[in-house]
Amino acid sequence: MKLQRVIQYAQNLLAITVTNGDTVIDATAGNGHDTLFLANLVGDKGHVFAFDVQQQATIATINRLQENNLEHRATVILDGHENISKYISNPIAAAIFNLGYLPGSDHAIITKPNTTIQAIESILELLKVGGIVVLVVYHGHEGGKTERDEVIQYLSNLPQKYFHVLQYQFLNQKNDPPFVIAIEKVKEK
Repeated sequence: MKLQRVIQYAQNLLAITVTNGDTVIDATAGNGHDTLFLANLVGDKGHVFAFDVQQQATIATINRLQENNLEHRATVILDGHENISKYISNPIAAAIFNLGYLPGSDHAIITKPNTTIQAIESILELLKVGGIVVLVVYHGHEGGKTERDEVIQYLSNLPQKYFHVLQYQFLNQKNDPPFVIAIEKVKEK
C-alpha cells in the first residue's frame, strides 16, 4: 500500500462512505472541487449543499458544476457554514471542510475557530451513524494555528462512545503541511 496525500486520503474517506442518494455537505465550497467530487458520488438521487462566504467562491463552484452538467445535484449557498442548520434538517452521510483561505483570493478572509466548531456541532447532529466528517486543515497562515488548536481541542473532547476521531498527517514535511481530521459517528446519542 502506498501512503496517500492529504487530498487523496480525504477523497477516499468520502468515496467509501457516500453512496448514491445521500445528502452531503461541502462546508467550504472554495473553487468547487469538493462540491463536484461529492456531486459525482451522490448521483441523481442525492444532493450536495455547498457553503461559502465569498461570492467568487460560490460563482466558481456553480460554474464548475455547470461545466460538468451536475448543477442539478447541488445547492450552492452564499452563507457561512455556521448557519448550516438554517438550510438543512434531514440526515446527512458526510461533510468536508477545507480550513484556511480560498486560494487565489484575499488571504485575510479565513475560516475561524468559533464558526467552524459551530458548523461541526450542527453537522454532527445531522450525521447518520456510519457517516463521516472530513476536515482538511491548512494552518500555515495567520490565524491558522489558533483555529487548528481550538478545533483539535474541541474534537478531542467528543465522547468516544459516539464518535471516532482520527488525525492523518505526514510528520516529516516542512512548512506547516495540511493534515486531515476525520470524525466518524458510531452511535446515536
